[in-house]
Order: sequence, then structure tokens, then C-alpha cells
Amino acid sequence: YLLPGLTDAHVHLGLTEGDGQISRPLSAYSVKVVRFIEETLDQGFTTVRDAGGLDPSWAGVVARGMIRGPRILPSGAFLSQTGGHGDHRPAHVDDFEQGIGGLVGGAVLCDGVDEVRKAARDQLRRGATQLKVMASGGAASPTDPIEATQFTVDELRAAVEEASARNTYVLAHAYHARSIANCVEAGVQSIEHGNLLDEETARAMAKAGAFLVPTMVTYDVLEKFGDQLGLTKFQHEKIRLVAGGVQESLRMAQEAGVRIGAGSDLLGPAMSQKAREFVLKAEVIGPMAAIVSATKTNAELFGLADVIGTVEEGKQADLIVVDGDPLSDIAVLADAERIRAVVKAGEVVKDLDAQASGGDSR
Repeated sequence: YLLPGLTDAHVHLGLTEGDGQISRPLSAYSVKVVRFIEETLDQGFTTVRDAGGLDPSWAGVVARGMIRGPRILPSGAFLSQTGGHGDHRPAHVDDFEQGIGGLVGGAVLCDGVDEVRKAARDQLRRGATQLKVMASGGAASPTDPIEATQFTVDELRAAVEEASARNTYVLAHAYHARSIANCVEAGVQSIEHGNLLDEETARAMAKAGAFLVPTMVTYDVLEKFGDQLGLTKFQHEKIRLVAGGVQESLRMAQEAGVRIGAGSDLLGPAMSQKAREFVLKAEVIGPMAAIVSATKTNAELFGLADVIGTVEEGKQADLIVVDGDPLSDIAVLADAERIRAVVKAGEVVKDLDAQASGGDSR
């Protein structure tokens, strides 16, 4: 079966450990990033949007052919308020660890319109193709309540204005309806997670043309392996809360006419489970809609609808060959061995059948 190349709108290729940290020494970190990038391509993903943490220079490394990998759309460092979802300091710690230029973006703490504007400009200077902001509490962060709003509407609008000035957009981490409503008012285009959405806010998203990128698989992984990752009782409680709302929020958004993208939000070794997102999403919206979300709709979200997302004359040939009918069994997309071949921009970058017969597999 021939499909368009898959896309993922919410990866964190630079967060190499399951707890969101980066590997040490930095030589090990670099090796792991390369491995995760190459494995992503072999899983059938030909374009990914990094939703924060990966230094934008990695996109150029792939584009120049120095390593195998999908087309990467980097967001650079997260923009977070002090005490927000990007501020992972324990409550008793003052020092904040910045990213490492050329390797990992980390987060930028910024408070007030002027600081947000400066941080946004700096990430765009560094090569971000869009901006990522933290607009609500997070499930796995140590100190912020999930129901907290983060950044004011004016602060969010400053990021949107700076992105717009560079002909791009903002994606926002936002769980509950109040934070999502703030983002919509500010002009944010891409809402990440959205598990605690309500009907009124879903309608506002649809009216504004905003996208929702649910990340269902990450809660599945966190619930199963949270103890191994050292999550606290507070973090477990937040994860259970958002996991319980993800299916209903997805249904609500679909019924309101919100455009549904596809993302995984997995860290470290769990990145191998990216395509399980399709299985979980198909339980709610069906297999065809799940596939469309990770091809055509994501391409529209990325501003690349005239380049990728469908198999049409004139577009770049991003294609995968799948051993099995994903409409009958969408789980075939979650098995890298069933992704028999991958074509990126017209070049065969994976061919398991050629490899089996002694030829070059890439």
C-alpha cells in the first residue's frame, strides 16, 4: 500500500532521556540525537515539527545530507514564563540551566511583553521556523498546577506578532479551556494537547481557524512507565487528569469543525512509539481521519500543503510503502518493519526488500 510520507507535529528529538533531560557527556547526547533522527525516518516520518528543545542547526545537518533524517521544522527553545511549564527547576533551586548553542535549545524564561518579544526574535534569529510557547500548566512539570494559565494575552500576542513578522506562526502548549481561549484571542495557530477543552472554546478555535494537535500516546506511555521515570505523586495526579479528558476533547474538537493535526510528544527511547498515536486516535475518529491528520492536515498546519501531505502531481515525492492495509489494521503503521520503503523528496531512503535481496536499503 502506498501512502504519503507521515508527519509528526510534536516531537522532541533533542530531549534524549525519558525524564526530559539531555544525555551526558555531550558526545553521548549527539549520538543519541542522530539515532533518534534516523529512526524517525525509518518509521515512515518524512517531515517532523520539533516542538522545542532541538537546536535549529540540526535541521541544517539533515538538509545538507550529513545524516539521514526527516525534514525538520525546528521551534528552537521553548518560551516559558518564570514558574511555567518550561521552568523545570525544583522549588528550592534558583539557577536556571540554559540550552547549549548548536546542540540543544532548552527553554527561555521571559516575563512581560518586552521580554517575550526579545526572546521570540532571538529564536527566529537562531533558525526557528515557528515559535513554541508554554501557555498552561503541564502534566509532567514539577511545580505548576495543570489549571494554571501562563503568559497573559498581551504576552502571547507579542509572540504571535513577532512570528507573523517573519511569515510564520506560534504553537502553544495548552491543556484547559481558559488557557486555550487566551491563545485563540492572541492569534495562536496551533494548540498542543488541549485535553481539557470545552465546547465553547472548541467553537472559538474552529472560527479562528486554529489547529488542535492532540498527543494521546504520551499519556499512555507516562501512565505505564511514570514510576520508572521518577514521577512524583503530584505529577501522576496531573497525568491521570489530562489522560482522562483526551478522547472527549478530541471528539468535541472534531464535532466543532476544528482541524485536527497529529503529534506524539514522546521523549527519549519512547520515541519509537510515535506511530501508536494513530492507533489511539483511530479509536475516536476512525483510521482514515487519523491518517489524514498525519499527512494532509499537518501539511496545512506547517504551511507546506503545496509541497507535501498528499500524493499529487507537482508535489515533492514523500512516500511510504506499507505491508498491509492501514484502513483495515492501522497498527501496521506502528511497526517499522511493516514500513517497507520510504521515499523523501524523490529519493529512496529506506528499502527493506532491496536490503533483503542484498541491495542498498537506503
